[in-house]
Amino acid sequence: MTSPILGEFMGTLVLVLLGNAVNAGVLLKKSKAENSGWIVITAGWAFAVMCGVFVAIACGSSDAHLNPAVTLGFAVRSSDFSKLWPYVAAQMLGAFAGAILVWIHYLPHWAQTPDAASKLACFSTSPAIRNVVTNLISEIIGTFVLVLVVGAIFSKAVAGPGLAYGLGPYLVGSLVWGVGLSLGGTTGYAINPARDLGPRLAHTILPIAGKGNSDWGYAGIPVVGPLIGGALAGLLMRAIHF
Repeated sequence: MTSPILGEFMGTLVLVLLGNAVNAGVLLKKSKAENSGWIVITAGWAFAVMCGVFVAIACGSSDAHLNPAVTLGFAVRSSDFSKLWPYVAAQMLGAFAGAILVWIHYLPHWAQTPDAASKLACFSTSPAIRNVVTNLISEIIGTFVLVLVVGAIFSKAVAGPGLAYGLGPYLVGSLVWGVGLSLGGTTGYAINPARDLGPRLAHTILPIAGKGNSDWGYAGIPVVGPLIGGALAGLLMRAIHF
């Protein structure tokens, strides 16, 4: 039986499974994709979002937010917060489950990879230059762009009667690719509290061979920054009525 909550759970699971798995493919030793680079990672995340949106819709969530910052942004825009906590709970659980599947899929490769930071990067984000203020600003800007452009894509002025219903996920995937290429180099563009916090918790709990700490000292940035960015985008969309 489909439902919005199931859709948000399954869509986020697929998003994190495919997204963090591309990180693992590039970073873990003896992977055939090892060292294939940033373009592969950003493309993989774009396709992960696209696939997650399709799955979410098919499983019952026509919203297909997959991201607490998106849910918050659209709640601010509409002043309807009824979906916020149920969606966020489903997204967090889906992200946690997706991260466990990444660990299972790459099971032999963790022990072959000596660098603990690379293993953590297969679960959660970290900054290129650690600075609380600038890292927070990066996450705010990246998420603001994400939520604002998602709102624009599905606005009446853009979508109208001419945008095919099934085209939306491809456009959102392209948006995520663009955000990653343009704005992702500073913090790894979490732009999604569930995408970072759920897998970081999985990294903490799972018996990953040779893992280090889960960098909980940084963990607040990819949660707070995206929520601020999403809320600001919601306020702007509300002010200009799209």
